Amino acid sequence: MEKIIIFLAVLIIVAAILIYTIRIVPQAEAYVVERLGAYHQTWNTGVHFVLPFVDRVANRVTLKEIVKDFDPQPVITKDNVTMQIDTVVYFQITDPKLYTYGVVGPITAIENLTATTLRNIIGDLELDETLTSRDIINTQMRSILDEATDPWGIKVRRVEVKNILPPRDIQEAMEKQMRAERERRESILKAEGDKRSAILVAEGEKESAVLRAQAEKESALLRAEAKKEATIKEAEGKAEALVKVYEAQAKGIELIKNSNPTKEYLSLKSLETYEKIADGQATKIVVPSELQSVATLLTNAKEIVKD
Repeated sequence: MEKIIIFLAVLIIVAAILIYTIRIVPQAEAYVVERLGAYHQTWNTGVHFVLPFVDRVANRVTLKEIVKDFDPQPVITKDNVTMQIDTVVYFQITDPKLYTYGVVGPITAIENLTATTLRNIIGDLELDETLTSRDIINTQMRSILDEATDPWGIKVRRVEVKNILPPRDIQEAMEKQMRAERERRESILKAEGDKRSAILVAEGEKESAVLRAQAEKESALLRAEAKKEATIKEAEGKAEALVKVYEAQAKGIELIKNSNPTKEYLSLKSLETYEKIADGQATKIVVPSELQSVATLLTNAKEIVKD
């Protein structure tokens, strides 16, 4: 019975030792192993064996990207404005050995390094630059932190400024400034709208005046053309009438010529012509070319009357 108990005890001890000596490293982790108090090796994913009482796992390190949201830090700008800024740091452990032995409290070291770096950067910027230069701050901090954490086996991937909290009075002044700026932009937009409206109205009136002038011009041209056409038609009518009169006169003369008129008839026609000339409104004096013709004309007229 005692032998059985001893055997079971030995078996349990051996099993415990075997369990202790077998270590399984999970994915995305690494174990830093010490042998007799000194660094021995780094175990990656898989099954590993530990020498009892000789080897020990000094540190279990995750290889995943770590995100740390640090508390707001008080910083002073170049123009002596104190504000609270909190940052988020994204980093990854690239060397478990350096991470284990490089610095005491790596997370605390990164937080303090972030705070001091942030104060140095913000100290060179004024308030307005600080509020509008997040990308510059992020880039500079990432570069400085990445270089400083290389001896610790840490790779800083990104640094983001999460919040920038100016003092309350500064916030109120900024709000008033923003409100004034919005009102100024509103006034400018309204003035631009009124200006554009006035320009459009003026252009409309100008186009209307031009159209009216063109219409009046075309109307005047049409009236002139109509008057011209009427004058031409009237002149043509008069010309045609004169032509007909001349033709009638020519026919009359031709008929008189063909009828072989007497001297007395011609004298009578001459007297009728002088009578018509004398009936005109204008003052006219008809003097025959030969005075003797007058006596002859009167004698002939007397004989015609008698006949």
